[in-house]
Order: sequence, then structure tokens, then C-alpha cells
Amino acid sequence: MPSTATFHDSRRSTRVPLKVVITVVEGGAESRTCEGETIVVNLHGALIASAIGLSRGMRISIHVYLTDKRAAARVVYIDPKNPLHCGIELDEPRNIWGVSLPPDDWDERDQQ
Repeated sequence: MPSTATFHDSRRSTRVPLKVVITVVEGGAESRTCEGETIVVNLHGALIASAIGLSRGMRISIHVYLTDKRAAARVVYIDPKNPLHCGIELDEPRNIWGVSLPPDDWDERDQQ
């Protein structure tokens, strides 16, 4: 399991504190859906709070109610102090979160 420092050092775009309601859909044989919310977002992913425990490496789908956008992602970090807080990485970097004035390094054309 990566240390917190490793997780934080791997960021590729500016973090923005943002609380939006999301739905997390876990893929796999027994698909589960749960409500959650973002804590911090960036172009490449987010730190989220989910209603169910997720596991590192798990493939998930995120639906952001505010924007009605969906994205495939994977769980890359589980907070050891609060297992319901997870770091996720989007399969494709993009602003699905509804940040209307994104930081300069969120230029999606540069990320492709």
C-alpha cells in the first residue's frame, strides 16, 4: 500500500476542494452502487468519501449529479485512518466535477 506521501507526490494537476454528490458503481460479478461525495478534485481524479468500503485497484464508474457526467476510474488509494475515504484516478483526465473556473494546468488538450 503506498504511503500518503507517495499518493500526494503523484498528483499531476492542481487540487480543488469541492464537495459534490456522486454515485459510485463498482464493477465485477456482483455490481454494487453507493452514494458518496468528493472532498478534493483534480483533472486526473479525486479524493472521495463513499458509503461502502472500496478496495485498491478496484474498477469503478463515477456519476457526478451536478454535471450529469460519468467516467470510468480505479481506486488508487485507501486512507488507512478512514477506509471510506479513497483516492481515485480517472481513466481519461477531464473535468467531470463542474469546476467552472479550473486552474491553468487543467487544460484538457494538454493532457491527451
